[in-house]
Amino acid sequence: MPFARHRIVRFTASLAICLLASAAQAQDAGLYPDRPIRVIVSVPAGGGVDIVTRLIGQKLQQRLGQPVVIENRGGAAGNIGAEAVANAAPDGYTLLATPPAPLVSNAALYKKLRFDPGAFEPVAVMALSPNVLVIHPDLPFKSAQELIDYAKANPGKLRYGSQGNGTTSHLTTELFQRLTGAQFQHIPYRGTAPALNDLIGGHVDLMFVDVTAILPMQQSGLVRVLGIASRQRLPDLPDVPTFEEIGLKDFLSAAWNAIAAPPNTPEAITLRLNKEINAVLEMPEVQASFHKLHLVRIGGTRAYMAEFIAAERRRWESVIRSANVTLE
Repeated sequence: MPFARHRIVRFTASLAICLLASAAQAQDAGLYPDRPIRVIVSVPAGGGVDIVTRLIGQKLQQRLGQPVVIENRGGAAGNIGAEAVANAAPDGYTLLATPPAPLVSNAALYKKLRFDPGAFEPVAVMALSPNVLVIHPDLPFKSAQELIDYAKANPGKLRYGSQGNGTTSHLTTELFQRLTGAQFQHIPYRGTAPALNDLIGGHVDLMFVDVTAILPMQQSGLVRVLGIASRQRLPDLPDVPTFEEIGLKDFLSAAWNAIAAPPNTPEAITLRLNKEINAVLEMPEVQASFHKLHLVRIGGTRAYMAEFIAAERRRWESVIRSANVTLE
């Protein structure tokens, strides 16, 4: 067979295979879903991501007509669950529900990951809870600026708690120190609860934590909130200023949760999931639940999630590099 003819035959065969694969993919997407969907939550049961995912999943299965099964696979800062989804079939029947770390910061924190955070297909950001700066109520500071001034004049004297090395609360405080020149002593814990317990007990002086976790304690007078790391004040804390109001431009930090699909999941499937999740987020009963949980409803397009994740990754990778934070 002449070489040119051989190339034409090979090209035609390859084109036919691609067309058949695309047709099969479109057919699969058209039938989707025709069996249960599994959502792997990359954190243990009971936390904010888990609660939101179960709420969304319950409504999603009503709209899709198929069971949505929630499976918790916590550990290794979310890497265990993320790896499981990264290696799952890209057919829309295994999804990842996760806080920021696996999609945003873990690539910079860990020397080696067994998955590519940037390869996940975005589906939707579900909800967000801004981080706030809280202090022990016996401290004399009445504003964030007073605390900043003291910490600059007395470097390392104030102790801050975090959920652990490399966590959102740790990285947020590192960013805060970089922007303000304040210096604190870091006391890492293993999770939010023990850190807050020691804050209330006076063993640490301050902490950045999401408003959902702290609001009941603030309302009981156990802690005092000095500032909000968001662009707008919160309805639950109308008298607490944002950090942008005191001149810390773009000091933004939040606990958020999102749904992603395995790499190479067909766009028709992720678009369908995005559409249905957005519809669930518009339900009055879901909005009422978010209000009780003090969560900000997000939603939006797949493109919005991709842009959101990219901006978060740029922000926190910069903090990780400048603070030289690493995890094994």
